[in-house]
Amino acid sequence: MQVRDHGRGAALSRRGLLYAGAAGAVFALTGARLANAAPAAAYAAADFFVGQKTKAVVLSPSGARIAILEQLGTRDEPRGVLDLLDAAAPEGRRRRIELGKLTVEALEWANDRRLLVRVAIKRVIPGRKPPGSNLTGPSQTVTSRRVMSLDHETGENVVLFEGERQRMRYSPDLGRVIDILPDDPDHVLMTAWEMDGVMGLHRVNIVDGKAERLERGASSTIGWQTHQGVAVLRRDVNARWTVETIHARAPGETEWRFVRRNRIVDAPDFSWVGGGSAPNMVLVSARAEGEDVETIREMNLHTLAFGAPIQPRAGRDVLYGLMDARNRYMGAAYYGDRLEYDFVEAGLAAHHRAMNRFFDDDCDVHLSQVSDDRNRFIAYVEGPREPGAWYLYDKTARSMTNLGSRYALDFERLGGCELLSVRTRDGASIEAYLTAPPGAAPGPLVVMPHGGPEARDQRGYDRQVQVLAAQGWWVLQPNFRGSGGYGLAFAQQGWRRWGERMQEDVEDAVAQVVRDKGLDGDRVAIMGTSYGGYAALMGAGRRPDLYKAAISICGVSDLSDILAWEKRDDDTPTKEVYGFWKKRIGDPDTDAAMLRAASPRLRAADIVCPVLLVHGVDDGIVPVIQSRIMNSALRGARKTVDYVEVPDAGHADWEDDVEKGLMERYVALLRRAFA
Repeated sequence: MQVRDHGRGAALSRRGLLYAGAAGAVFALTGARLANAAPAAAYAAADFFVGQKTKAVVLSPSGARIAILEQLGTRDEPRGVLDLLDAAAPEGRRRRIELGKLTVEALEWANDRRLLVRVAIKRVIPGRKPPGSNLTGPSQTVTSRRVMSLDHETGENVVLFEGERQRMRYSPDLGRVIDILPDDPDHVLMTAWEMDGVMGLHRVNIVDGKAERLERGASSTIGWQTHQGVAVLRRDVNARWTVETIHARAPGETEWRFVRRNRIVDAPDFSWVGGGSAPNMVLVSARAEGEDVETIREMNLHTLAFGAPIQPRAGRDVLYGLMDARNRYMGAAYYGDRLEYDFVEAGLAAHHRAMNRFFDDDCDVHLSQVSDDRNRFIAYVEGPREPGAWYLYDKTARSMTNLGSRYALDFERLGGCELLSVRTRDGASIEAYLTAPPGAAPGPLVVMPHGGPEARDQRGYDRQVQVLAAQGWWVLQPNFRGSGGYGLAFAQQGWRRWGERMQEDVEDAVAQVVRDKGLDGDRVAIMGTSYGGYAALMGAGRRPDLYKAAISICGVSDLSDILAWEKRDDDTPTKEVYGFWKKRIGDPDTDAAMLRAASPRLRAADIVCPVLLVHGVDDGIVPVIQSRIMNSALRGARKTVDYVEVPDAGHADWEDDVEKGLMERYVALLRRAFA
């Protein structure tokens, strides 16, 4: 490992000055972006798949130093580097530490002197010859994760768990740090699998890498949450990794007690926030029985009772709780027009508004790290035309300094996005996001219903959306009734109405933007993933007059069949997974006719547009059979269909090179449909 200086900060940084107004509020003097004299050409689709460079930017607990993790080199010859700079002079010289030929993934400060770097190590295991065969089986690529502890002053480093050679051989993931332990600067808490496949909680020395086991989980344990270094919540998971069971234990107690079960994949309504006001109190995000919105609240570890909601918002589920470097609560995050915070500290709201104005109120400004004295912040900034960048905000200096970016894409060559209020046919109102192609010339429209369905779209950077916008197409993302994030009552309006109300909201959004923006109503396509894939297929069957192409990625095609699969594979004690979906999709015993009418596979004859189906062979969320039976139904009805199965992939979790090839197929199909 080599350490050397690089005087290259000024070339990377862009700085805007902030000043205090007469009333004491903070305002942006200049925006972060300046308009070019002439519009630039749109990007080619391949430009969106150039590898990520900056991986992380982190602020030391005291706020004195900044570390930047970057991935250089190539995929076959990776090179990880770490740049360090003085937070008081963020545009000054950077000191570089060469980490070696490594794929780097994440970074955090353990204390003001030591950094923790998570790295991924890929190795190919040659295939073996089965007994009695001359044929060698296929080789496998195995990825192992490790954490390196690095003294940034001396360059001395150690791999955590380094002394446990046997564990390092059989455990592929030794990269989970769950508690930095601010009051114990020489140790962190980490989870690691034991030899018998059971998870253990370990106290690991970051100077010599040695580990001491503190807890041993149950057979299904996947992790713990800790308060002041003590494990207080334990998370167990079912075999499909779709539902977690939460247990609690107050400090000084020996037995774990059941709290609740929580969905992991779809519509979770319980999550950890941090420590509470006392050792027996913790902060969680939860939707209590009978409440509409999810909020942050304290939970008593002795009684397991929830406290009153903290900073609730009507019609909005909380996103997360904001904590500082010492795990002290700072406020709640919500999604309104953009990412917003309800702070507990007077005055911080004005600073966050100033950061937003710095980006012309066009981005989400996440306060990803806060110093102990709450004077310096690392802001991770993302928006429709900002793929992700890190900035240092200094309250005292009232300055904003760019420290790194995820991708080298110019915001002026990306499509701008606006939030719309859509009036539905029954008089309700929903939100939708409309992305215009660069230049905003009228043209074709692609509507992209989100997955879930109890999820929601936000006004952030979406690579699929920007690839389509670069072709000159408008992209519409409606948060139809049945979406998450707006409270339980809004989600319930879509329950058992997959085939009609949820589709009608999408159609009403299309009709409004075609009318108001002067778009070509004869060139509209629909595309989506998971539930969005279902919506694409159902939309093509419901409105053959409207959609000229349909792209379904890991989509559901037969509601009765997917319910039967959920029931068959539900390994929870009271069939909670099946009950969850029966409540939302329909009851096969009482809603059989509705389920048939709302199943795209049974409406294949109604579809007239070309269809592209894509599915991961190992999908554990929506089984691949859903696309296989849809493909058979379309071919049986003599429809135009193309079907792609992605090997060694799950629920749309493929690598960038696969996604790039698929995006090229999506674009090719849409070009033919829009010709």
